[in-house]
Amino acid sequence: MGRAMRAHIVLAHPEPASFNGNLARLARTTLEGQGWAVSFTDLYASGFDPAERGAYFRDRADPARFVPQDEQRHASDSGTISPEVMAEIEAMNRADLVILQYPMWWHMPPAMLKGWFDRVMVFGEVYASKKRFEHGRFTGKRAMLSVTVATSAATYAFDGRSGDIDLMLWPVNFSLAYVGFTVLQPFVAYGVESGIQYSDASVLPARLAGIERDLVARLGSLEAVPAIPFNRMSDWGPDGRIIPQAPAHSPFMRHREKLNLG
Repeated sequence: MGRAMRAHIVLAHPEPASFNGNLARLARTTLEGQGWAVSFTDLYASGFDPAERGAYFRDRADPARFVPQDEQRHASDSGTISPEVMAEIEAMNRADLVILQYPMWWHMPPAMLKGWFDRVMVFGEVYASKKRFEHGRFTGKRAMLSVTVATSAATYAFDGRSGDIDLMLWPVNFSLAYVGFTVLQPFVAYGVESGIQYSDASVLPARLAGIERDLVARLGSLEAVPAIPFNRMSDWGPDGRIIPQAPAHSPFMRHREKLNLG
């Protein structure tokens, strides 16, 4: 009998009774109901500090000057990565699937989640020049964003006033691909306004209850969820630029110099 599939869920919202908190808990119970073993980190509730700083490196490579990447590498080599960071790395090591649950704030993830990337994706331990993309630490594992936005799907279409959601989420998805994850198409919950308490599922508006059903359906058919294509190391030349015969999957990496913005 094979081992249970494992998932790690990271929640980045300051209010446990938010709809983001509700979706994160729903993901956990849904996967556990399917037989998954699930670990869970509520970044705000746990008091995670998103700001990388010298105080977190007890054995400094250079006590006189704080260079984050140098200190991360030294901590990796000396086995002195801070416990809260190492716990997240180990949770991802165990996981077959990582889910990041967060709201879009000012067209970006909350600073808490950006800081999670800054501190947890440790240079040396998680990535290095030869440990990226298809050679990354988390190769063979999947990751998926579960994101809430305030307005409709139409406003996040390619021609919508809020901006193309696929492009807006690209930097976070790319960061996951950079450390080796196979990144699934994101789950986006549209029309989720702030300021409403969602702790009582019985009072959820029908639209939000529909989002919940969609998430449960998504988690029940993960094998059918397509992966986002990203370039591989062999797609770039010695100068770090994409080679002519390689595919270009995103306007962020393209064969032409100028984008047609007209």
